[in-house]
Amino acid sequence: MVIVGAGLGGTATAIRLLQFAREPLQVVVIERRPEYRSAGVAYHPAGNHWHHVFNIQAGRMSMFREDVDDFVAWANGEADRTGWPSEWSGFTFTESGPAPRRLYAAYLATRLAEAAREAPDGVTLLEVDGEAVDMAVGAGRAQVVVESHSPPHTGPGRTTLHADHVVLATGLEERDLPFAAGVRDHPSFVRHPYSEAEIERVLALRQDAVVAIVGTLLSAYDSASLLLRRGHTGPIHMISRSGLTLRTYPSDHRHHVLGLPTPRLHADGYEGRDELVRRFRDEWERACAIVAREHPAVAPAVVTERVAKSWEPHLPEILARVPSPDLHALLDRYGSLLATLRVSAVAYITEFVDAAIEDGGRIVLTTGKVDEIVGTEAGTLRLSVSGAAAQTIEADLVISNFGRETDYERVGSALWTNLLRKGIAVRHRRTGRGVEVDGCGVLLGPTGARSGPVTVVGGPREGDEIVRYGRVGAFAFNLAAIKNHSVGVAATVLHQLESCYDEQADDVAKTVTDAEDRQVRAAFARSVLLDVHRMAARRRRDREALTTRLEESLDAVRGAMTGYGEAPMADRALRFVVNTAAMTRLNDLSVTPRGLRSLLGLDAPPEPDTR
Repeated sequence: MVIVGAGLGGTATAIRLLQFAREPLQVVVIERRPEYRSAGVAYHPAGNHWHHVFNIQAGRMSMFREDVDDFVAWANGEADRTGWPSEWSGFTFTESGPAPRRLYAAYLATRLAEAAREAPDGVTLLEVDGEAVDMAVGAGRAQVVVESHSPPHTGPGRTTLHADHVVLATGLEERDLPFAAGVRDHPSFVRHPYSEAEIERVLALRQDAVVAIVGTLLSAYDSASLLLRRGHTGPIHMISRSGLTLRTYPSDHRHHVLGLPTPRLHADGYEGRDELVRRFRDEWERACAIVAREHPAVAPAVVTERVAKSWEPHLPEILARVPSPDLHALLDRYGSLLATLRVSAVAYITEFVDAAIEDGGRIVLTTGKVDEIVGTEAGTLRLSVSGAAAQTIEADLVISNFGRETDYERVGSALWTNLLRKGIAVRHRRTGRGVEVDGCGVLLGPTGARSGPVTVVGGPREGDEIVRYGRVGAFAFNLAAIKNHSVGVAATVLHQLESCYDEQADDVAKTVTDAEDRQVRAAFARSVLLDVHRMAARRRRDREALTTRLEESLDAVRGAMTGYGEAPMADRALRFVVNTAAMTRLNDLSVTPRGLRSLLGLDAPPEPDTR
C-alpha cells in the first residue's frame, strides 16, 4: 500500500499499519520534500527555530493517544541532545511545560524506525522521495503517478506505483495571496516563515527595523516572539481582519473533559444565521457561568476551551439544520474566533509578545484587511490596510502568516487538481473545506459513492470533522485529529487487505455486542480488551503473546455462544467485529488521553481468563 505524504499524518498512519498488521504488507511512504519527512511544514527542524515551541503542552504531543507520556519520556530519556542550545540542553520536559517544535521530527522518525523494526515478518517499510502528481482507480486498486522519486527507481521522470490501497496524507495546502502578488519575490517579503532561508532572513534583520506581520495568531506570534527574544527594538505591526490574539494557558494546565448541559441552540426549525448566533452567544455565556460556578478549579483562561470541548458531541445535530450557504458564511466569519476559544498557547509563546503589546509601543495591533503590498524606491514595502480606519504601513520586512487554503478547488497541488478533475474527489459540499469522505475517511466521488481504495487523513478531512464530530478550528485537522485518523484508517485498511477479517460481518455484529447471555457479553468484552492491548503494543514479542491470548479468547466467545444456543460466528467475522470494537475504544473521545489509558487498563496486562 502507498501513503502519500510523510509528515505527521503519513508517519502516524504508517506506524499504526506496521503495529496493527498481522499478514505480509509493504508500506510505501512518498514524500515530495525530503526535509519534511517525519515532520511536515509544522515541525521540520530547518524551518523551526529553537524558539518555536508547540502551542500546547509537551504532555499532549505524544502521537499515541493511549500513551500520553510517550513524547515527554522520549524527550527526557531518548533524544540525542548533541548540538542543542544551552536553553534546552539541560532542560527537563514536563507534562504542562513547553518543548521546541523542531524536536518532533526526530521523535516521529524514531518511533517509525521502531515500528518497522518490531513489525511482523513480511511487513516492511519503504520510504520514497518524490511527488505524487496523479492517480487512477479501478478494479479495486489504485495507480499513483510519482515524479522524480528515489530508489528502487532512479533518475528523474515519472513512475507509476500500483497499490491495493492509498492513504492521502498531504497535509496543509498553501493559500494564494492576491494582495502580495507583486512582491512575491521581493527581498523584503517573507512568504514562508517556516523555511530555513526565510528564518535566516528574519534573524539577519537589523534590530531597529520596522516589521509588519500579516496575522495575529500562532504563526504571527512565532515570528514576533523570535524577533523579541533576539532583542529586536524596532516597531512590529501585527495585522489581521479579526484582530484576535492568543490566550495563555496556566502554567500547570492539564487537559480535562467536563460534562456540561446540552447547549440549547435550536428551536423547532432553523431561524436564520442571526438567530443562531444570538442563541450561541446566550448559551455560551450560560455555559461559561456554569463552569465558573460548578467547577471553580478551572482557570478562567481555559473556561472557553472546556466549554468548546463539551459542546463537540452536540454540534453535528445543530449544524445539520443550517443550510450550506449559511454554514459556509458562519465558518468564514467566525472561524478564527472559534479557534481561539478552543485552544490557547503556552506562556513561552505569548509572554514576550503580550508584554510588547501591553507596553503600547513595540508591537502595534491593527484590525483590518491587507488590500495590497507594493515595493517602494527605498527598498521597503508599503501595506494598504482597510478597516475602521484605512491606513498605510511602511515596513523594512513583511512576514506573511502560513495562509492555509481550505477550498480544494483552489489548491495548487497537481495531485488534488487531478483528483477533482477526474471526479475521484469532490470539494466538501456542506462547508467548502476539504473534500468529501465517509465515516471511515474513504474518499467519495460526486455521487457520494466511494471512489476506490483511497482514504484520507489530516487536513483534507476538515469539513467532515466539523459536520460529523463538531470539531472546529485546528482541532479539525491537527495532531488530536490525526491521532484518531491514523488508528481508524490503519485498522479499516487492514480489514480490507488482510484475509483474517471479514468486513462484511457488520450485519451480525449485534449477535455478540448485544447478546442477552451475560457469558457471551463478558467473553466478547474480554476479547475486545485483548485486541486493544495488542493494537497498542509496540514490541513484537508483546503483540505475538497478546495475539495468542486473543485467539484463545475468541474461542471462548464461540464456546459461550454455543453454550447459549447461538450459532457461533465464523472466525473471520468474529475477528472483524472484535477488532472494530477495539478500534472504537482506542479512539474514545469522551475521555482525556490519560483517562483513556486508565480506562483501557494499559498500565497492566489484562487478567488471564480463569474460567
